[in-house]
Amino acid sequence: MFMPATVQNPSPPRTALQTQPLARPAVAAVTAPISDLNLAARQRMLSQRMVMQTLLAAGGDARQLSAARTTFQLFCDSHARLLGTMSHYDAPSATRLHAVYEGPQGVNATIQSFMDLMRSALDHIARQSPRVQSVLEAIVDTTDAVLDALNAATNVFDAVTKARADLLFKELSGIVSDIHTIAREAKVVSFNAQVMAARAGNQGREFAVVANVLSGISTEIDGLSRKAIDLADRNRQQA
Repeated sequence: MFMPATVQNPSPPRTALQTQPLARPAVAAVTAPISDLNLAARQRMLSQRMVMQTLLAAGGDARQLSAARTTFQLFCDSHARLLGTMSHYDAPSATRLHAVYEGPQGVNATIQSFMDLMRSALDHIARQSPRVQSVLEAIVDTTDAVLDALNAATNVFDAVTKARADLLFKELSGIVSDIHTIAREAKVVSFNAQVMAARAGNQGREFAVVANVLSGISTEIDGLSRKAIDLADRNRQQA
């Protein structure tokens, strides 16, 4: 008897969703906030980069003009943040910062003047003004004074940061010292409890177990307190 051949159904065509690999969701980059000290130190680098980019832009390089504008904006934003952050410090630190920025020999006036010159230079370059050369000469003449001002700002933030680290270390040391004292007293209690349990014989066995556990906990607390002191000291030295 003749049997017809079995015809298999072809596999259904794959859709575009099936044939293309699944795209992984984009992960946004997480940038750690920069500290005030590092921000102040970065200002020195930005000032020099900005001057170099502006000089190159004056020669007709449009890309350097765009880069100089970006650097200038970053410099201005950073300066504004440093001025605004003083209110976040304790009174002595805020007074110290304010004296360096706004005191009789304050650096803010020098930095603001430099920013005005840079803004003027970028505008003149963009308009191809004949005054470009004179403005550039004024910027170059103020470079040393600007660097001195930015160094003074960095130094005061460095001093304030170290002072805060020292204060935190002292407070932490006091807390850890109290923990260490409690742990030592707990050891004495544990030892007395072990002696009493030994005198009680069989009836003191359970009490002896508790005393041994208490002794172990006290030893562990003592070790952790020492580690905390060492860690705080390393952080203070690196500040």
